[in-house]
Amino acid sequence: MSGPIVVDVGNTRIKWGLCSSAQVWSIASLPPDDLGALLKQWQEWKLQRDQVWIVSGVHPRRRDTLVAWLKERSDSVEVLDSCKQLPLQIEVDHPEKVGIDRLLNAVAANRRRQENVAAILIDAGTAVTVDYLDGAGVFRGGAIFPGFGLMASALHDYTALLPIVAMDEAVLPPGASTVHAIQAGVFHAVVGGIERLIFEYQRRYPTAFEIFLTGGDAKRVSTRLHHPVHVWPEMTLEGILHSRG
Repeated sequence: MSGPIVVDVGNTRIKWGLCSSAQVWSIASLPPDDLGALLKQWQEWKLQRDQVWIVSGVHPRRRDTLVAWLKERSDSVEVLDSCKQLPLQIEVDHPEKVGIDRLLNAVAANRRRQENVAAILIDAGTAVTVDYLDGAGVFRGGAIFPGFGLMASALHDYTALLPIVAMDEAVLPPGASTVHAIQAGVFHAVVGGIERLIFEYQRRYPTAFEIFLTGGDAKRVSTRLHHPVHVWPEMTLEGILHSRG
């Protein structure tokens, strides 16, 4: 194993990535708050104490719990928790307050996008982020809104009668039942929000761009977007891998 193991601690899952020196070649997606699942994966990958780990993520409590667990088993555990650690120029009001996952996606995209071509970075997970990386590789910020699960849960939690609905498949409107109406509304709100943001970026920055898409709902979203996209499940993990420059 020539590279480190990179870890992305998310709001819904914890992802481990086995790496070469250049890329992530295998991913394990693990449930949060389940140390037994972590130990099982450790044993499955036959990991040793001299393995190097690089850990980042948007859930500080889970990240710190995982780091403590790893330090009992490994001699080298590095934590990425600051924009100052990343090889990335960031032009926003408060760089230190930007979610580290969004910045890591930008680090990864800067290695893959064409020279002088901008990139739109979509991460469709618990929350959806749609960020803009200009042709010089500068992170310019973006937009954040609820993903499928959060949106569906909010409808149930903040109304008296609407049920909790699983977002298994896209339903074309008009929905013929309450469940189908919620599924259709949530699905098209998310996809429509992404499409509108792409349009706004294109209007504001009339230049060539590529679109990179990651996150747990990436494949579901990609089939309905009206733009060509690169579906890249390893994007955040590869940002961690290349965070050292």
